[in-house]
Amino acid sequence: MPNHHYRKLALTLALALIQISKQELDWDAQEDECSHFLVRQEWRSLSQAHKAEYIAAVKCTQSLPARSGFEAAQTRFDDFQAVHIHVAGEIHIVGHFLPWHRRFIKIHETTLRQECGYRGAIPYWDWTLDADSLDSFSKSPVFDPVHGFGGDGVPGTYILPNDPDGTSELFPETFVGCVQDGPFASHRLHIGPGKLRTDHCLVRGLNDTYKDFLTSEAVARTMEQPTFELFRVQLEGGGSNPYPAQHGSGHLIVGGDMGNLFSSPGDPLFYLHHANLDRLWWQWQEEDLPTRFLDISGRLHVNGPRLTQVTLNYWLTFHTLAPPMSVRDTMDIQKPPFCYAYA
Repeated sequence: MPNHHYRKLALTLALALIQISKQELDWDAQEDECSHFLVRQEWRSLSQAHKAEYIAAVKCTQSLPARSGFEAAQTRFDDFQAVHIHVAGEIHIVGHFLPWHRRFIKIHETTLRQECGYRGAIPYWDWTLDADSLDSFSKSPVFDPVHGFGGDGVPGTYILPNDPDGTSELFPETFVGCVQDGPFASHRLHIGPGKLRTDHCLVRGLNDTYKDFLTSEAVARTMEQPTFELFRVQLEGGGSNPYPAQHGSGHLIVGGDMGNLFSSPGDPLFYLHHANLDRLWWQWQEEDLPTRFLDISGRLHVNGPRLTQVTLNYWLTFHTLAPPMSVRDTMDIQKPPFCYAYA
């Protein structure tokens, strides 16, 4: 091979290493203390301009090329959905459910800020405000077509594809139809529903069936749990709690991809829902920080033995989205790399 080919190859490899190193520095370089905090606010408390800025940032990720390496992912928005689908069986009904999603939401927040110029924090959706109301959930401001995420799916506009091996957990009653108003009416998903790879609209199927699990009274029962595992089971469901609880109910109220275990990040409301779950976990931690910074337990694998428990030293993986992180490093949102608070 001529010398100039060797030089070209060496230069290409060097540039690749520089890029990888830069990405690692972006995520890992951090001080011991936070220099400033992002403040996550409830969606309806944001100004109209702030809401528009957040929606624009989400749409930005839907236009940027994918970087995750997953074949089905075409955009940065897809990257997050693809990773979630890939690990869904490992991060639900387990002790590290909340730590994993805390980091996942933060990675998405950082992506909005670093790659799309968003200046704020991810907002959260406090669905107790809607569940305590006599109105239907469809009246929630998050479903506003102008200052929200669009409304319900329109019946007859979507046909649920066949699931050949039956592993995608598709429930036809939740896939009512395509969302035809709001900022994501024309958005096409490239992944899902479930584990499938199909090009489809944003599908929803709003319903009030699980409303009682999202009331302030239901949340109060969750918050009074004395240990992390009891709190997690009451919040997520599973284990000794046969009901969908706050986690599952928030997904199923919306329906469509949002109501699916695997492909739920295909609906932008996923991030507001999980930010609210994270907020509740933080509020529970704040009741006894010295103890609850260290309180982690629960089975490591959904079908594994109860004796195999998650610990603070367990490593959470996010594939190409960000480097791995220990559960211990997710426990305090007032420390880097989190550095946020809830209003």
